[in-house]
Order: sequence, then C-alpha cells, then structure tokens
Amino acid sequence: MISPLALAIERQLGYPQRLVETIGHPVMWFGKLISFCEERLNTTSRTPIQRKLAGIVALGLLLLSVLIVSVGIRTILSWIPLGWVIEMLLATAFLAQKELARAVQAVSEALRTSLAAGREAVSHVVGRDPQVLDEAGVARAAVETLAESTSDGVVAPWLFLVLFGLPGVAVFKAVNTADSMIGHRDERYRDYGWAAARLDDLLNWVPARLSAVLVTAACFFTPGASPGRAWATARRDAPKHDSPNAGWPEACFAGALNFQLGGPRAYDGEVVDLPAFGSGKTNLGPSDILLALLLYRRTLDVLLGLSGLLALMVLLS
Repeated sequence: MISPLALAIERQLGYPQRLVETIGHPVMWFGKLISFCEERLNTTSRTPIQRKLAGIVALGLLLLSVLIVSVGIRTILSWIPLGWVIEMLLATAFLAQKELARAVQAVSEALRTSLAAGREAVSHVVGRDPQVLDEAGVARAAVETLAESTSDGVVAPWLFLVLFGLPGVAVFKAVNTADSMIGHRDERYRDYGWAAARLDDLLNWVPARLSAVLVTAACFFTPGASPGRAWATARRDAPKHDSPNAGWPEACFAGALNFQLGGPRAYDGEVVDLPAFGSGKTNLGPSDILLALLLYRRTLDVLLGLSGLLALMVLLS
C-alpha cells in the first residue's frame, strides 16, 4: 500500500524546497557523512589496499548508521495508529520523479533560448563538460541522464521500498549517493570508492533491466515510440556499456525513440570514448527532449499501475 501512494504523492509534490532550506534532504545528510569519512580515511599516505579497506569501513559505517535510524523510525511508527502513512510520506524523499522531470525540462526550455543557457541548464544534471557540447550534444546529454536516472533514481528506489520498506529504500539511496560521490575510477577514488561502486552495481542489476521492461511497455502508450525497437536495441546495445546496468535504460530509450545516444564524452578536459546506443537520429534538439520526457512520464504511469497491482495482490492475499 505504501509504494503506490508514495509514487503518486512524490510525482505531484516532490520534496518541498522549504524543507530543503530548513532541514536539508536525506541525500545531503548522507553526503555529509560520506565526505566526513573520506576526508579522514582516504589519505595519500595509505597504500592501495589500505585505501580499499578504508572505503569498505566507511561504506559500512554509512549503511549501519542509515539502517539503525531507518529501522528505529519504522519501529516507532509501527506503534502509532496510521504510522504507515508517515512512513509513506518519509519514503517519498527517496524518489526523484518530479525533480528529474523538472531538471530535464529546464534543459529543453533553456536550449530554446540559447546554446549558452542550455549548457548552463544541463550542467546541473550531468557530470561531463557542458562547454564542449553543441545543441545536439546538450539535448543528447539531457536524454541520456533522463534514461539512466529513470532506473537508479526512480525504479530502483521504488523496488527497494516495495521489498524492504523505508529501511530498504534509505539504504539503497545511501549506496547510490556514495557511488556518485566516491565511486569513480580516478586516482583519488579508484581504491577508496571500489566498495561503493561494486555494491551500487549489484543493487542496480535487477532495477536496470526492469526499467527496460517498463520503458518498453510505456512505448505502447507513447505516440511515435516503438516497443519492438526499444527492447531489441536494449538487448543488442546495453552490454556495450562499461557499466553492467546503465546501458539498459539508455539503449532502451534510444531504440524506443529512434535516437542514437552515447558516444564520446568529455570529463574534466579528458575525452572518454563511449559506445553508441541505437542507430537513429543524432541531431537532437529541444523538442526531442520533450518527446523523451513524454516517454518518461508514460513509464511512470506503467510503474504506478504495477505498484498498485502489487499492493492490491497483497491486500487480497
């Protein structure tokens, strides 16, 4: 019962900006703990093995802290009449449906104004260098982020909420935050962030593939989208990605909309040669971002329907 209500409410309301300004956001709290540990444990005086062990210890401290707090909150709420309603409202903080759509739509709107505005808007949703992107590059970056975040920002936390309630979604989000902050392959984080990156890969394995299934289903309700091409492209191109998971939603979006996504990207002045996903249109623009957003919203509809069906089955069992 919690998951469909959490999805519906977060999609409409998101996480209130007033709360961000007053108490912050759970991801911000996780980030502070991750930074605190990293500054003290990831020192240059340590050997690679010591850094890897330090990263394991830091990740363990993070997850233990989140688990103790979230289980404690859930236990207290179980003693309160209608405590599940409060748990549901707390769980909405770990979903990103509304904010993801807002941020990606902002890129489309900014790009209609100017390339400079588009680069500025896309810099808030991607880690690559926006100044080297032309209009098509900005649009592709926005669509790629939308596709990948559909999986790790919406479907994955929803799945852990369904399976394990508030503690499950909180722990998943903590791992995901750690991966985004320290799960990099550069010299500083290669060893220290190893545990966070590998655990994030493990936790996202099923959600990434489930996301491709949901996007394929959403194609039936999205004008111009092809479910057959979506699934075929996902199966063919997803394994090309260095990540075991990121290629699935990205390739599925590319096939569904007959786009070509991926390709070389620049990070901190260094060009990384990534494979292409799909074999369609490459010269994307603001209207193509809006088309991807329509597919995203229909995917959310399918997810909500699935969530409601699962809740009904539990109630009737």
